[in-house]
Amino acid sequence: MAATPGHIGQVTATGSRSFPTRVVPRVELPASTSELAAEAAAQLGWDGVVLPEVTILGRKVCVVARLRTDVHAERIAMGVGPVADRAIVATWTWPEFAGTAPAPAAEIVGVLVVARHWRTAMASAVPFARYGEAAMVLPASTVLTQDYVDNCLPRARTYGMAVVTADEDANVEPDLNGRTERLLLDEDAVSRWVNEMVYEQLLASYDLPVGVD
Repeated sequence: MAATPGHIGQVTATGSRSFPTRVVPRVELPASTSELAAEAAAQLGWDGVVLPEVTILGRKVCVVARLRTDVHAERIAMGVGPVADRAIVATWTWPEFAGTAPAPAAEIVGVLVVARHWRTAMASAVPFARYGEAAMVLPASTVLTQDYVDNCLPRARTYGMAVVTADEDANVEPDLNGRTERLLLDEDAVSRWVNEMVYEQLLASYDLPVGVD
């Protein structure tokens, strides 16, 4: 059966009957991830280096961080640069190593996730919201949907995450402020390893020595 003029999209056949399918326009970001992340960090008042998007814990995120220069200097003196081995970093949280483990050299201000859809952004941001500030950067058209109002906002408030929108001209503004009084997890093996990954990124951004041969 051919599609009638009023149908949107193509016609698919199932058995002997045909049904029209609606084509939903693809939501696009109005600028690059790095540009939107930098603007969002400024709007949120996050003071630090907006690092390039990187995959951590299987999620694509942009971390805003500052280098703890005193700790970095101490680690250079000790010859201990960023450690990528999660098994080694995990031992730093053991009581018997508490006095000898290197201190965290990065101060993570917050974690940004830039995505076209809120579900993708939230899935990526939630693991980091357990430890500190986290925010989603979404196209402005996304926050105008009922799905966003009914499903995204309640979850974002629960996790204390901020939401920042970007319109078609890449103008960025907050839509939901984060909540700083929420219960956060203490430092653990995961947060220590994330800190090491961010430490490594910071050194690369500053082009500083890592303290090892």
